[in-house]
Amino acid sequence: MKHTLTRAVLAVALAGAGAVHAQNLAIVNGKPVPSARLKALEQQIARSGRPVDDQVRAQLKEEAILREIFMQEAERRGLRASPEVKAQLELATQTVLIRELFADEQRRHPITDAELRAEYDRIAQAMGQEYRARHILVDSEDEAKAVLAELAKGAKFEDLARQRSKDKGSGANGGDLDWATPDVFVPEFGQAMAQLGKGQTTSTPVKTQFGWHIIRVDDVRKAQLPDFEAVKPQLQQQLQQQKLAKFQEELRAKAKVQ
Repeated sequence: MKHTLTRAVLAVALAGAGAVHAQNLAIVNGKPVPSARLKALEQQIARSGRPVDDQVRAQLKEEAILREIFMQEAERRGLRASPEVKAQLELATQTVLIRELFADEQRRHPITDAELRAEYDRIAQAMGQEYRARHILVDSEDEAKAVLAELAKGAKFEDLARQRSKDKGSGANGGDLDWATPDVFVPEFGQAMAQLGKGQTTSTPVKTQFGWHIIRVDDVRKAQLPDFEAVKPQLQQQLQQQKLAKFQEELRAKAKVQ
């Protein structure tokens, strides 16, 4: 009877030990390392966009064990009592909680498809015209005036761009800058370009930080917005940032700060 009871107790103890090991990643110097730590490290990697395969998981397991070893040594040395360490731990705790607060706010107020579509339509309506322009960039105003004189005599814009332009990238393509809205260029260039109609060339050189430009507009059209599905991720991120900014402003406005 005594041996039977001993075996039963041993079986229960072993079962309990198995359950403990299932909950823990490892036992380091007698102290359990919870499996939740490995899960947290996996989630951290997943948030960065990297896949968590068996190899990565094994590396993370070793990292979790090393962290526990290092933590135990830090505790043994009494480093937690340091004022500097206490301040850093407090900041780290704040960072984690604030990040989770923002994530919770996004979960409570997700961006809807209707909001995404409305933002897409708003941007589409706000977009102006875009221009298919060419330019010739030179160092001085006199050089630019000389280029204008050659154009007036019948020289081809594309040929002069290849021969004279300092902008070798566009110059190799006859000065072609492809389709673009004025705001992608420096203000002086964009404003001068926007004043031209289809087929027109600037009558005087345009000065920017890069030098002197002669600009020609080959065509004008309403700015083209990519398909909704193509820009949906960017719109999602943009609206999330806007909502979070508003949330932060509201909390700041409600707070009693003395």
